Amino acid sequence: MTPPRDADYMLRALELARAAEAAGEVPVGAVLVRKDAIIASGANRPIGACDPTAHAEIEVLRAGARAVGDYRLNGTTVYVTLEPCLMCAAALVHARVQRVVFGAFDPQAGGAGSLVDIFKLGAANHRVDVYGGVLAADCSALLTDFFERRRV
Repeated sequence: MTPPRDADYMLRALELARAAEAAGEVPVGAVLVRKDAIIASGANRPIGACDPTAHAEIEVLRAGARAVGDYRLNGTTVYVTLEPCLMCAAALVHARVQRVVFGAFDPQAGGAGSLVDIFKLGAANHRVDVYGGVLAADCSALLTDFFERRRV
């Protein structure tokens, strides 16, 4: 069962995903939480930023690091509407995020077990707890609807 706070934070990530969609981006949103408070938020913006690394997770890590004045984000949880890709999963490990909670699984590019599990690589110098499927139906529907409209 999903802890109630996880669903609340995922709802905020969904709001950010919808804002990304309104800006013409793939609808993925993320929030960074420490001690039950959102300290940063981010959404996909590779198109608008002309930056292939501007995924929601990278954006939230950058904002979080600036907010706390440290690139190590110990004791934090990232909530993201889509399973992190390989790049984002590796960045979450390097940032020392304690926990990642995601909504929709990504069988084509997921770095948290769908394609590869970056978080379980033995050589990694930090372990991240990962929990997938929070509000999965809502997160998946947002992405499915977005891509269906683009195909028309």
